[in-house]
Amino acid sequence: MGEHMSVALQNMPNRSIAGSYGTSLHSCFRLFRSRKISISMILILTFILIGLRNCEWLKDNDFPQNSRQLYDVIAEYASRLYSYQARLRMAKEQLEFLQRESQILENNFREILILTEQVDSLKALLREMKNGVYNQSWNEDSVGKQDKDFLNEEISSLVSYVLKKLREDQVQMADYALKSAGGSIIEEGTSETYKNDNAKLSWHGVGFLNYEMPPDTILQPDVHPGKCWAFPGSQGHTLIKLARRIVPTAVTVEHISLRVSPSGNISSAPKEFAIYGISKECNGEEIFLGQFIYNKQETTVQTFELQHEASESLLCVKLKILSNWGHPNYTCLYRFRVHGNPVNHI
Repeated sequence: MGEHMSVALQNMPNRSIAGSYGTSLHSCFRLFRSRKISISMILILTFILIGLRNCEWLKDNDFPQNSRQLYDVIAEYASRLYSYQARLRMAKEQLEFLQRESQILENNFREILILTEQVDSLKALLREMKNGVYNQSWNEDSVGKQDKDFLNEEISSLVSYVLKKLREDQVQMADYALKSAGGSIIEEGTSETYKNDNAKLSWHGVGFLNYEMPPDTILQPDVHPGKCWAFPGSQGHTLIKLARRIVPTAVTVEHISLRVSPSGNISSAPKEFAIYGISKECNGEEIFLGQFIYNKQETTVQTFELQHEASESLLCVKLKILSNWGHPNYTCLYRFRVHGNPVNHI
C-alpha cells in the first residue's frame, strides 16, 4: 500500500503540489497576522492600564505643586516678554514723536524764511517811499510816468499778496479731498515718493533724518515753498479717497509762484494732467473726467471745470500727471482739491 501511495504521489501533477504549498503559506500568513494584531491590542491595553495607574499615582503625589511651579515660571517669562514689548512700543512712540517735532521745526523754519523775505521786501519798499517823500531831488519833474506806474504796480502786487494770505480761501468751494475733512491717499494707487539724499535734517553738518513730504501733503492747506509731494520724473499719479461720495464737477491745482521759489524757478510744477473717477468703491473701472493744463504764468491757484460728467456718485478720484514744466528729475504737487455735489444717503 505504501508503494501505491508513492507511485500516486509521483504521478501527481506539479501544479497540484504548488497549489497545495501556496494554500499552506497563505494560511500561515493569516495566522501570523492575526497573532500580530492580538499582540498589538494586548500592548495597547497594557499601556492604557499603566497610564491610568500613573494618573492615580500623580494624584497621590506632589504633581499639583510641580504644576503650579511650572505655571509660575511661564507667567514670569510672559511678564518679561510683555515688558520688553512695552519698551519697544515706547521707543517707537518716541521716534514718531521726534519725527513729528522735526517736521514742525522744519515747517516753522520755512515760515520764518518766508516772513523774513516779506519783511525785507517791505523794508526796501518803505525806504524807497521815504526817499520819495523827503528827498528834495525827488519831485514830479525828476520822476517819469513809467517809473511811477512801475512803483504803483509793485506796491499793488505786494499788497495783493499779503491780503491773499490773510483772507479766506479764494476758491470758495468745498474741498472733498481735504485731509482734515476725511480725505486720504490710497498708497496702492499712488506713485512712489522721490528720494532726495540732500533732503535731510542735519546737526553740525551730520544728516540724520530724511524729511521727504508724504503724498497726503497735497490734501492739506499749508502751502509753503518745499511743502509739496514730489515723485520721480514728469509722469505720476495718485489715488484719492474723498471725504464722502460726490458727483465731481471741478478740481483745483495750486503751486507756489516764481516770486517765492527758493530755487528761482518753478519748472517742477505740473503741466498737463488728467482726472479720472473710480467706480465701485475705488476698485472699479476708470471714468475719464477731463484733461487740463496748469499754466505757471497765471495765478498760483487754478480751478478747472470737469469736461465730462460722471454718471454716478464717486468716492475716489485719480489724478494723473502727464508732464511738468521742464524739471528733469521730479515733479512737485503742492495742493489738489476736488469739488462737486454731495450725495445724501438715507
